Amino acid sequence: MFILVGLGNPGSKYSGNRHNVGFMAVDAIHARYGFSAYRKKFESEAADGEIDDRRVLIMKPTTFMNESGRAVGAALRFYKEEMSSVIVLHDELDLSLGKIRLKLGGSAAGHNGLKSIAQHIGADFRRLRIGIGHPGDKNLVTGHVLSDFSKSDLDWVERIADAIAEASPILLDGDDGAFTNRVAAILNPPANSKPKGEAPETKD
Repeated sequence: MFILVGLGNPGSKYSGNRHNVGFMAVDAIHARYGFSAYRKKFESEAADGEIDDRRVLIMKPTTFMNESGRAVGAALRFYKEEMSSVIVLHDELDLSLGKIRLKLGGSAAGHNGLKSIAQHIGADFRRLRIGIGHPGDKNLVTGHVLSDFSKSDLDWVERIADAIAEASPILLDGDDGAFTNRVAAILNPPANSKPKGEAPETKD
């Protein structure tokens, strides 16, 4: 089983926040592959499904960001899965909007959701980092992540989430390069089929 964990804060107050882009991404996966309805389980909203015949659990912790690890740890223990089965989708300040990166392990880099998960299951889990941009001043970070995407930015975020969902079978394959290339190709189709406007790049 794979466990896809979207990070965010629960409730309508936070639903459009930059900090909730992980929730948005797993919701796109949930919709694309016809997962079961979300239900309360493991201190999260959880749903079962399959992606290319592989069993997947989607989780959106309802503990608030700082305690996300409680939910992930509970699911891992229940299913007796290894840390390698976990992929966490989360917002990344150090990437501009539209850029994504995959990373295995490492520090939390100030992200309290990642820090909590590492405390509960260890740090060597895969992370899909979804860029939200940096406000340019560390004193503005809290307000930035807890404010909503602008209308134009949200349009792009929805496209990025849909691209992640479309490419998620490759994500489960573990081929990070092929996954990021596929997302880039979806967001930047050939000129003769590209929609109006330039899609943001997924690579530096």
